[in-house]
Amino acid sequence: MKSVGEVMAIGRTFEESFQKAIRQVDPKYNGLQGDKFDDLDEVLRNPTDRRWLAVGQAMLHEGYSVDKVHELSKIDKWFLYKVQNIVDVHHELGGVGSLFGLKKELVSKAKKLGFSDRQIAKCVGSTEDDVRARRKGFGIRPFVKKIDTLAAEFPADTNYLYTTYNGTSHDVTFDDHGTVVLGSGVYRIGSSVEFDWCAVNATLSLKAMGKKTVMINYNPETYSTDFDMADRLYFEELSYERVMDIYELESASGVVVSVGGQLPQNIALRLQETGKAHVLGTDPLDIDKAEDRHKFSQILDSIGVDQPAWKELTSVSEAESFAEDVGYPVLVRPSYVLSGAAMSVIRSQDELKDKLLSASAVSPDHPVVITKFIEGAEEIDVDAVGSAGKLIVHAVSEHVEAAGVHSGDATLVLPPANLDPSIMARVKEIAEKVAKAWNITGPFNMQIIKAKNPSGGEPLLKVIECNLRASRSFPFVSKVLGTNFIDIATKALVGRNVPEPQDLMAVKRNFLATKVPQFSWTRLAGADPFLGVEMSSTGEIACFGKDLIEAYWTSLQSTMNFRLPLPGEGLLFGGDTSKTELAAIVDYLHPLGYKFFAANNEVKKHLESTAKGGVTVDVIEFPVDDKRALRECFLKYNIRGVFNLAAQRAKTLLDQDYGTYLHMFIPYIPLLTLFIQSCVATQSTLASRCSWSQRPLSYSRSA
Repeated sequence: MKSVGEVMAIGRTFEESFQKAIRQVDPKYNGLQGDKFDDLDEVLRNPTDRRWLAVGQAMLHEGYSVDKVHELSKIDKWFLYKVQNIVDVHHELGGVGSLFGLKKELVSKAKKLGFSDRQIAKCVGSTEDDVRARRKGFGIRPFVKKIDTLAAEFPADTNYLYTTYNGTSHDVTFDDHGTVVLGSGVYRIGSSVEFDWCAVNATLSLKAMGKKTVMINYNPETYSTDFDMADRLYFEELSYERVMDIYELESASGVVVSVGGQLPQNIALRLQETGKAHVLGTDPLDIDKAEDRHKFSQILDSIGVDQPAWKELTSVSEAESFAEDVGYPVLVRPSYVLSGAAMSVIRSQDELKDKLLSASAVSPDHPVVITKFIEGAEEIDVDAVGSAGKLIVHAVSEHVEAAGVHSGDATLVLPPANLDPSIMARVKEIAEKVAKAWNITGPFNMQIIKAKNPSGGEPLLKVIECNLRASRSFPFVSKVLGTNFIDIATKALVGRNVPEPQDLMAVKRNFLATKVPQFSWTRLAGADPFLGVEMSSTGEIACFGKDLIEAYWTSLQSTMNFRLPLPGEGLLFGGDTSKTELAAIVDYLHPLGYKFFAANNEVKKHLESTAKGGVTVDVIEFPVDDKRALRECFLKYNIRGVFNLAAQRAKTLLDQDYGTYLHMFIPYIPLLTLFIQSCVATQSTLASRCSWSQRPLSYSRSA
């Protein structure tokens, strides 16, 4: 198995369900569509997660017949004839050519085959809002149906609801006027069960306050889609069109967009401004000011909160000029993204040009924000709840890794083990300023970096991220601190029973907890376990301890197939020798009796010349293009662990660092790709203990 999530689309025809499912997998898809392939026939012959796009390309744009696609793909013709029905209506819509050429019969036909308003608009050269208005003018609206769990043998009274255009009546009445809660949708890297926990707890809090609830989600893996979780459960898309359809049918009293991750956030502004929906909590106009990188940075400047140097740019030449002024590395980022999607740390002019030219065109319509990337800084996570611009509760977690590793891939420590009271007080002050500036009501999250002050004095605290929604660490901080942040946030959203502000971080605790990531590199051929600003982990583990070492070590051992190399076994070192950490690791491990190996002479010379105590390092033959030979090499030298510090992602599969990673996919050989970020206070039995952290990469395990 390789997938990390799934969707469930329900309709009354295959075509309707199929097109719903496509949009549920990723909102960037309109429905059945194509894509460009170097060898279309080859993609049709070999099944991948993109083959449906190849089928769409072949039948929509290349004129392939059902028989030809069947011959190449061996997909059953029954399915291909259904796809052909979609193709025929797609061409029919394209032949109309304009909004006003759309007739009621054609719109109804398209909707019954699962076409979205946006999809129809693209076919006829119009806008989604105009198509929606024309459709509603024709009186074409979806019907709400129950899933028949009794195979039509007896009347079924279930709470599994869906919408369809293949109907003539509703199976339910709409008398509750409930509050709509938008779920997290499909599990993917960056959006998983953490957001479902938030959506479920928001629903439970609303029900506890006596409010009727309406859950919209389409992920059958989730607790939020259990039939008894909400008063109404819709297995439906989290698109503007579908949410507004349900909102209007239910005559809902409001909609919660801040507990389901990024998908609900992305439609919040349209729900309010175009759909006139009552969005509970922080005003979507203020959400937009946080999601839009330009507006976000301007507000931080206006309230005196520090941030790395930044600029919004609309051309490659402007980007190059700014990067030269502030100095490389820089961070290139778009707006309205989850989990660092499309973000990159750039270290040279050539790399910057490649990034901007290979991504979507940089232009006045598609600007990017470029920020000075501060190396070696510590990162701090803040999860908080505000009410009418006032900070109610907050949690401060520190990252073991340095800034540059996505917070979802980082090891979080709560309460912080290495932040002094003055830093904690300054972080709280920043949270209070941000809550006030954005007039936050509900959950929010910030990432702050602590950097060395070049002028001396107190460390600099710079805000690098602010999300006016629940984050993936809300369940973690709620459980560690014993306070349900989502329950408090929900009370703030509806303005009922909001508690007085309290400083949970001022409470002294005799324990701490760490949250460490779980990766799935072994499932994906060609995966490069290099961690950066874009999230890669697929799970997490949290454990408690009386100190950082106990909590972290317990968490680490709880990950899948992690095995600590034993003294006398071999350790391989490689990567960037310009850093001091490789030698520091050797200094700590040399007294324990490990054998040291290097991937090349450069690493050998670096370690032998900089490590203490006359260390001997042997260079091994290193086949990078033969996995079997590489495995035999590791077995020959009994190499049971690797420390590799690479400055950037491998450019090819023959890269030596990638070859090192490749072998780590053999069970029980851990890859630790940095190391010793900070020495921590220890028990009396050791003079010092060191946290083996993962900076700027991370350890990976075989699944």
